Amino acid sequence: MALTGRTALLAALGALVVGLLLPSWTGIGLVTGAVLVAVAVDLVLAAPVRGLRFGRTGDTTVRLGEPATVELTVTNPSGRPLRGLVRDAWAPSAWRPGTAEAASRHTLALPGGERRRITTVLTPTRRGDHHAHRVTVRSLGPLGLAARQGSHLVPWTVRALPPFASRKHLPSRLARLRELDGRTSVLTRGQGTEFDSLREYLPGDDVRSIDWRASARRNTVAVRTWRPERDRHILVVLDTGRTSAGRVGDAPRLDAALDAALLLTALATRAGDRVDLLAHDSRKRVAVAGSSAHEVLPAFTNAMAGLEPALHETDMRSLVATALKMAPQRSLIVLLTGLDATPVEDGLRPLLPMLTKRHEVVLASVADPQLDALAAGRGTLEAVYGAAAAEQTRADRRATAEHLTRHGVTVLDAPPTRIAPALADTYLALKAAGRL
Repeated sequence: MALTGRTALLAALGALVVGLLLPSWTGIGLVTGAVLVAVAVDLVLAAPVRGLRFGRTGDTTVRLGEPATVELTVTNPSGRPLRGLVRDAWAPSAWRPGTAEAASRHTLALPGGERRRITTVLTPTRRGDHHAHRVTVRSLGPLGLAARQGSHLVPWTVRALPPFASRKHLPSRLARLRELDGRTSVLTRGQGTEFDSLREYLPGDDVRSIDWRASARRNTVAVRTWRPERDRHILVVLDTGRTSAGRVGDAPRLDAALDAALLLTALATRAGDRVDLLAHDSRKRVAVAGSSAHEVLPAFTNAMAGLEPALHETDMRSLVATALKMAPQRSLIVLLTGLDATPVEDGLRPLLPMLTKRHEVVLASVADPQLDALAAGRGTLEAVYGAAAAEQTRADRRATAEHLTRHGVTVLDAPPTRIAPALADTYLALKAAGRL
């Protein structure tokens, strides 16, 4: 049961009546009794809420930051009309800050024996599954003094997927991929390492591509054309340990790593390569392998939705062992992790020969652009101290990157806005050089 403001107003008017006309215990009893009778009558005439039936339809997945629509169907099997309020409660992260109260509450007028559809618009602010909580209905009586109130469990889940903001870079990288493949009219012909076909020699062609045997058979000078390798295996390894939890700007490093992995996956599948995914910290969190070309990107996006950084060190030995098990033959292994000196020196460096002996390895790390701003600070003691600390951190990262490069690893260290296109460019460069 719930009382409304009308009940308080009626009680205040009754107090005036008692004070001015009936200043006695009898007057108090009469006024109080009248108010209680009116409230009881209103409750009896209000439509029951326990027998209401509910159903849900709508979106089950949505990109982070985009709106999702969930429809709640309310059926009133009783003969009394229902007039009141409905609160469709979800977790706080399902709404933009400050909008939950307005977005979750709805006014409802539902005649007996009919049903109505209520639309709730969610805008998730974090990745992962967002579950519906209780649906609370407040049924007002005809006098508006009191209401019946009850809650119902109407389950529904909306999964917030990674936003994939770097997809804006995909068209330009696909154009470069077509140039490598020789499928566009450009001044520089596409290069690669897999034989494609023979064609007649044109001025400007590399004389090393002339096929002399084919030229003798054709009585014309024939040259071999090449294309980038296809059907190569790429393993994307996400380090979800402590370093991925560090915030760069408004988001953890893991979010930028997910975005870079999605852009690389979209580009590589268009190039005809096979891409698998491994997320690991102290244990394997996610593994996606063997998906077809048109299923791999949705599978990756769905698997990444629930990933959260773990607040402990990554077990690099277990990570490398799992990666080698998923890539038994020569592959491109893309490791998205940090460049902090201690974890790399103590954890990853001793294991590098196991990776680089057979595989091409790329290590991509998300840099903090705030370091550049701190390194430029001057004028006060605090600013100079901050500049020295930032410069030392940058020097340590450069030294770690140079050490990894000497061991045959291609290292990328870029801020969140640049890590995804930089990784895509590195993939294209490796493909053009025939290193996959």
